[in-house]
Amino acid sequence: MGEVPKVPFLDLVTPHRELEAELTAVFTDALRTAGFVGGPRVEAFERAFAAFCATDHAVGVSNGTDALLFALIASGVHAGDVVVTVPNTFIATTEAVSQAGAHPEFVEIDERTYTMSPESLRRFLEDGCTRRAGRLISKRSGRPVTAVVPVHLYGQTADMDPILDLASRFDLIVVEDACQAHGAEYLSAGRGEWRRAGSMGRAAAFSFYPGKNLGACGEAGAVTTQDAAIAASIRRLRDHGQSRKYHHDVEGYNGRLDAIQAGVLQVKLARLAEWNRQRRERAAEYGRLFAGASGVITPHEPDWSRAVYHLYVIRVDDRDGLIAHLGHEGIGSGIHYPAPLHLQPAYTSLGYQAGDFPITERVSAEIVSLPMFPTLTLDQQRRVVDEVMRFVGSGVAKG
Repeated sequence: MGEVPKVPFLDLVTPHRELEAELTAVFTDALRTAGFVGGPRVEAFERAFAAFCATDHAVGVSNGTDALLFALIASGVHAGDVVVTVPNTFIATTEAVSQAGAHPEFVEIDERTYTMSPESLRRFLEDGCTRRAGRLISKRSGRPVTAVVPVHLYGQTADMDPILDLASRFDLIVVEDACQAHGAEYLSAGRGEWRRAGSMGRAAAFSFYPGKNLGACGEAGAVTTQDAAIAASIRRLRDHGQSRKYHHDVEGYNGRLDAIQAGVLQVKLARLAEWNRQRRERAAEYGRLFAGASGVITPHEPDWSRAVYHLYVIRVDDRDGLIAHLGHEGIGSGIHYPAPLHLQPAYTSLGYQAGDFPITERVSAEIVSLPMFPTLTLDQQRRVVDEVMRFVGSGVAKG
């Protein structure tokens, strides 16, 4: 009897093999023109990505962390400000806040969507802050609260209408962390229309790390915005503060997008809608296979969401045991993220304790990311679900 084929957590080989001729042409063109930084390829991708996100502007930068950093600075976050976000995210979210000179403070997540709880944000703003000299001041740190960063996690947007309403009420900047949400959509009841991730805040940050729904062949990122002044500011920030060569309006950063990566991204952007459709199909199939099973909590997609399933995240009681079992059976898996930020050693100085965010802490101990990529097959999914259910003791997947 032959060895059972492994199921990878992520397949980055197949799409690059299928696009090899187009991607090689990008590199060949760069060699022949010496167009390595900036220029027509970057500008063309910026226009295409802005159109995809339904925004007026997109500015390519070196990575997703810089995208969020530049978006915060250009949107008006200053040193000493408080930026409110969630502890269930990758550390890049709060790194960008700190690198902007600001101070991260956290609110709880919603237990079903794992994104920012609007009710928790409301309590923080109403009960955890006070007014002093016309400014909103955090009672926790005594610092002015100026911005909110909702994180669109696992390919699903946060519940943006109530977040935007609270931000308007308290005069706060909203910068979306859309690094996992390329093409995700949110149904705005206030507007009566679907809105793309990256089009709802003052600005938004995207990462094009290779494993993302739209991934470069290396590091890359972008900021989207409807505000021409913010876009112009980010173009200066990414290029040493230059408005033109050797004329520095501000002290900036070396955060430019490579032209080769921009070309790679434009090739892939043409396929992104189809890839996202396939991810949604795979997620629906997982849902069908898991239907009626006990011991597994599957992703919740509210009526206001069209998720693009960057990750397919379930919850089980014995997360570590399940991961070990899947690994033994040749099935890849991951954890996004095993320890919430408020309990990370890097943020001991913020003074948070275990128990401060019980939902986040409970969720982070139970989540497992299962294989999810556009070319995942039904047979592979059946095998994944069979092994998950065999471990939790609730039977096997339906045919």
